[in-house]
Amino acid sequence: DMIKKIRATGARVKLIGDGDVAGIIDTTDPDPSVDLYMGSGGAPEGVLAAAALRCTGGQIQGRLTFRNDTERSRARKWGIKDLDRKYSTEEMASGDVIFAATGVTDGTFLRGVHSTLDGKGYTTDTVVMRSASKTVRSIKTVHNREIKTD
Repeated sequence: DMIKKIRATGARVKLIGDGDVAGIIDTTDPDPSVDLYMGSGGAPEGVLAAAALRCTGGQIQGRLTFRNDTERSRARKWGIKDLDRKYSTEEMASGDVIFAATGVTDGTFLRGVHSTLDGKGYTTDTVVMRSASKTVRSIKTVHNREIKTD
């Protein structure tokens, strides 16, 4: 079993059920508690993770996996010729990439939406990243429920 072999080296293994994009982004923390992410997830999540990793200097390799012939056929219709191809970070998210995410529920990467102590507003945590400058901005916003804007 791969997990047993990894743990035998002294490395920690953290299993996650949800939040694969956040799990991948956790590897980019300058003071990391995560060194490597391995797993499978949906193609859209892989592209989102690649975008965040492009902004932080991280790397990802991805390959499409198919559950059946219908999915293989659909991929061919979308113009994918090599169904076994391994994609790099740059191939999954090319150009000048901007990645933005706001937490909805609490996670390891972002806090979710919370009411303020006075009950008149709520707070959100957002991260905005840019690949060209490798800039990562953390934004904590306090929203006022009593003020309506058009």
